[in-house]
Amino acid sequence: MPTAVSLFSGCGGSDAGVTAAGFDVVMANDILPYARDVYLANFPDTDYRLGDICEINDFPQADLLVGCYPCQGFSQGGAREANRKINTLYLEFARALNSIQPKAFIAENVSGLRRSTYRHLLEDQLKRFSEAGEEGYAVYWAQLNAHEYGVAQERKRVVIVGIRKDLDTGFEFPAATHGPNADRDFFSIGEALDGLPDWPVGEFCEDPFHWYYLSRNRRRDWSELSKTIVSHMRHMPLHPISPKLLRIHTDKWEFETDAPARRFSYKEAARLQGFMPKYTTHGGDLIFPDTINSGKNISYNMLRHKFRVIGNAVPPPMFEAVGKAIVEKLHLN
Repeated sequence: MPTAVSLFSGCGGSDAGVTAAGFDVVMANDILPYARDVYLANFPDTDYRLGDICEINDFPQADLLVGCYPCQGFSQGGAREANRKINTLYLEFARALNSIQPKAFIAENVSGLRRSTYRHLLEDQLKRFSEAGEEGYAVYWAQLNAHEYGVAQERKRVVIVGIRKDLDTGFEFPAATHGPNADRDFFSIGEALDGLPDWPVGEFCEDPFHWYYLSRNRRRDWSELSKTIVSHMRHMPLHPISPKLLRIHTDKWEFETDAPARRFSYKEAARLQGFMPKYTTHGGDLIFPDTINSGKNISYNMLRHKFRVIGNAVPPPMFEAVGKAIVEKLHLN
């Protein structure tokens, strides 16, 4: 079985995807203890090294290196500052790439990396990755839409793939599996949430809908794709059970009726991120270690942790598709 090393692994979205593609993830890393706990609840055999990537000096050999370095510096939902240190964590990925020299790598980040303000960062990544190791890498990048790979939300991401040059093969990003250019329709909210309760008390944010939340339409219907799942629970999109929103004027929306309304729960957010039962327990009953068989109410702060790790995750189906394309191209199966 081909092996993989994962950096900035979070709660395991990228790794659930490449595992489904046929890789054995031998090492993972992140700085968030709670992300580690959730990850190991699903993948207990992985060597998960908790801590700052800058302090990791030895990496196991592997066929694939995966890295989803943080994106807050140039994401729509983060503090967009081009000079933040968080924007240069890709240099640590490049360091690991030089050390491991895998046959291939996959890196992921937000689509905002394509904007002119941050384009120099994208170009520097491509340059450094292409020059890594003794052989160098043929590097390819594209903006991928997660909903075209069976994820029930609109989520655009820049994905960078490298193939070691001595392997002398090209790479093509996988074709869409869902949507108008594929054999299957988009995976809808209703399909993703099938079997989950309508009102999972204690599993969604019950804070009031403040003016900023109602400055845009955050609701989609059962048959549609969800708005992008975010890491801040107060900004989580509305569940379709909620009344429709009506536009009053610029940047102001109101509920059509006084019927109860709520945001998505953390389990629903996980499913809409692609954490379906075939990948992990993230969207089911056995996801977060503090609540397994405990029957206890979840604290507000713990609820924030749950949404944070899910919102920052990579949709597994998208990485499964990319991972399978690499397996087929390099004949790793």
